[in-house]
Amino acid sequence: MANLSDLLGGAVSNVEDVETVTSSSSDPAVDSNPSATGHIWINTTSGEVYICTDITSGSNVWTNMGDGGGAVKPLAFYGDRVIAFSVGNAPQSIDYWNITSTGNASDFGDNLHTNTAVVGGACSDGSRGVKSEYYAGSSSYSMEFVTISTLGNASSFGNATLGRSAGASSNGVRGLFAGGATSGGSTKSDIIDYITIATTGDATDFGDLSEIKNNPISISNKDRAVFSGGNRYPTTPTNVNTMEYVNPSSTGDATDFGDLLYIQYNGGGVSGDTRGIICGGYSPSDASYLLNTLQYFTIASTGNATDFGDLLFKTGEADATNNSTRGVIAGGNSPTWSTINQIQYITIASTGNATDFGDLTEATTNLSMCSGD
Repeated sequence: MANLSDLLGGAVSNVEDVETVTSSSSDPAVDSNPSATGHIWINTTSGEVYICTDITSGSNVWTNMGDGGGAVKPLAFYGDRVIAFSVGNAPQSIDYWNITSTGNASDFGDNLHTNTAVVGGACSDGSRGVKSEYYAGSSSYSMEFVTISTLGNASSFGNATLGRSAGASSNGVRGLFAGGATSGGSTKSDIIDYITIATTGDATDFGDLSEIKNNPISISNKDRAVFSGGNRYPTTPTNVNTMEYVNPSSTGDATDFGDLLYIQYNGGGVSGDTRGIICGGYSPSDASYLLNTLQYFTIASTGNATDFGDLLFKTGEADATNNSTRGVIAGGNSPTWSTINQIQYITIASTGNATDFGDLTEATTNLSMCSGD
């Protein structure tokens, strides 16, 4: 490997001569957050040297200065294009928009099936978006997919292990679907199943949640998928505030993570590499049964959620997705039970209230959303 003087064009010969250098026994991370681009990071264990070329908070890019390989950058499945599958009310259209700039959604294409679904969930590997859903009064366990970069209608992917309204998450390779209601909502499930997003086919059993529940709110990064809250009607108590997690790259049952601030279900979830955020949802804690709360937690460490800020209004049955820096929340029901077409956004790395983004092509509930490029 070249020495420091060679790497820096002979300008310096010692680390001490460079003011913006970090020496560490590990590689930099996307949230190392140096003060300026050009910051150098030396891994004293491997001898690798990195330079920061993007200091976006929580989404740094570190380029390997030796061979250019092994760069540290945000996960590939956090893309800038949102895919929003409509499953709550007809017509069953698919919307899309770019997260980086505010504005209204545009038509992407149509779902493969046009039945009115109870609810669904979507996940992505960055290039393909997959939706799994349960149709009211049907035994269909179908999944369908789109290529995110190309406008068009959805195609058949395969079948889930069970038809239900599950929470969906991804680690960029696998998609997970957890919990949900079956048989028109009267029966709940604790099943977690998984797919390999790049390969069409039927889902495989992954493990179980700690209890049977409907509409858990899901977030994930490359290492963990966290399923929060849920509705377990007709058992008592009806709703829960518990969070539990799994490692998407392996199979097994979920483990306790901590508690939400509220007993709630059927909200939206967004996540960066470090932080997960829960957005709105239904809760008996509020007189309208709807929340406008945003709460967050650190994905890598177990513990309870903390207040983040507020949505623009109280809403349930909204969904959410994100790129590496911004989360978007769309659709849902208002406190007057009117259907919403509004999109709002938050910055994942900084706490605060949501801001208006634009509008969907039509008002809808129970969107299934993911992102990619």
